[in-house]
Amino acid sequence: MMEKQKFEVWSVISWILLAAFLFFMVYPMFGVLQQAVFSPDGHFTLEQFGKFFSTPYYSSTILNSFTVTIAVTVVTLLLGIPFAYFYSFFTLKGSKFLFVTSILCCMSAPFLGAYSWIMLLGRNGIITVFIKNVFGIRLGSIYGFNGILMVQSLKFFPLVFVYMNGAFKSIDNTLIEASANMGCTGVRRFFKVIMQLSMPTILAASLLVFMRAFADFGTPLLIGEGFRTFPVEIYNQYLGENGTNHNFAAAISVIAIVVTALVFFIQKWATNKFNFSISALHPVQKRKPEGIRGLLMYVYCYGLIAAAFLPQLYIIYLSFRNCDQAVFKPGYSLGNYQKAMKKLLVRSINNTVIFGVVSLAIIILFAILIAYLVVRRPKPLNHAIDTLSMLPYIMPGSIIGIALVIAFGKQPFALTGTMAIMVIALVIRRMPYTIRSATATLQGIPISTEEAAISLGASKLKTFFKVTTPMMANGIMSGAILSWVAIVTELSSAIILYNNKTITLTMSTYAAISRGNDGLACAFAAILTVLTALSLILYLGVTKSEDIRL
Repeated sequence: MMEKQKFEVWSVISWILLAAFLFFMVYPMFGVLQQAVFSPDGHFTLEQFGKFFSTPYYSSTILNSFTVTIAVTVVTLLLGIPFAYFYSFFTLKGSKFLFVTSILCCMSAPFLGAYSWIMLLGRNGIITVFIKNVFGIRLGSIYGFNGILMVQSLKFFPLVFVYMNGAFKSIDNTLIEASANMGCTGVRRFFKVIMQLSMPTILAASLLVFMRAFADFGTPLLIGEGFRTFPVEIYNQYLGENGTNHNFAAAISVIAIVVTALVFFIQKWATNKFNFSISALHPVQKRKPEGIRGLLMYVYCYGLIAAAFLPQLYIIYLSFRNCDQAVFKPGYSLGNYQKAMKKLLVRSINNTVIFGVVSLAIIILFAILIAYLVVRRPKPLNHAIDTLSMLPYIMPGSIIGIALVIAFGKQPFALTGTMAIMVIALVIRRMPYTIRSATATLQGIPISTEEAAISLGASKLKTFFKVTTPMMANGIMSGAILSWVAIVTELSSAIILYNNKTITLTMSTYAAISRGNDGLACAFAAILTVLTALSLILYLGVTKSEDIRL
């Protein structure tokens, strides 16, 4: 009788989780679909879809988004794989610095990189003006396709690095030695052996970069100019200054979901073609870089990190410069921070931390429960919950924001403008990281450990809390740090949902940028950067690990 009661506890948990996903995610998304296919007077119509595909001005955003996102994915692989190879196979001096700095590069808010590069290489950027005055050379425009490609590539290549570092560490050294004995060495061994063994990870990293770049709203908004992409067009149609069309924005959102879902399933299919696992019984022995090749490795790694980290350093530097609106003046002071104190700085920090802590607590709880249900109680219902939890992974944040406004913008569920809707959006958006990390960790924990605890008299629930959950701690923390940083730097859904009462550091930064108050924007951005850096450094200090599951 007791066994049946304990079983019912987990069944109840499954149904509660399913109900939560249906109400807070499926119901809002159904609202988007409904708004896309029904006219304001309630008639069914596909007019909005016809408008999108029949008007090149709009339909070109599909081609633009695909073109720049595929280019970004390719460039990040070209940058990140060699970086990871040098890091994993050679004893580079300052390797810990390279690791921490590279993670900091990819964990800042994406639009901050675009903003900083405008200050550096824009029409009146410091580097642009310097080269023009000293050498008489006019640099090409940083705006449009080229600017998005550069900013996103430098932003996202560390994601490839972290993935590939884990893959390279799992390669058994005996395979390397065996290939050498067969005459396969150098560049040929890299492509024929190491790259082939790492193919599942390469595909996973490619998907992550593609989804991040495709959904990035802030970078193309700031630096894209005439090069218009999906997320920006959705925002313009929903909240644009030149008129809005909510039904059309909903239609574009539906198209975006279909497109990203298609890419996601293609990647899954490709991954299944390389479905194998390897275990490093004999880890790769790192070599010391020597001669001209060693020098080139150092130049490549440190040069790439310098280029990627430069925007964040420059933002912090500018935050101490005297500034009058968009004009930086000689001298340094804390004037920008004093202005920030008068412009909702305290409220922004408080909201960022409170929203982040509450959202992360909910995410961790959901991750632990879903991971356990999927791995230890694999049933159709639990797999359906797992699938639903992954849907936000393939949806741009602006779509989630619009969906929540449609669902909870009026009675009986009026939540717009409240802390609750901000937390709901953050939980939905950033949950997949921690769930995937927790699930992967639990899959590696033998069930015999839990069976031993039960055989000694512990109940299943007690075993779950006292044995299983502590063993999942590293995986949970690994995913949680990613969720946390993504939460505090969230822009695309927050820009749809925020108001002065729920404003965050990210939104305060964006608001200052959009109003041309560069000094104020740099102060907000610098504080956001420091908060992100402290979060990561604290995580690395506590875990003593380089295992971040992205």
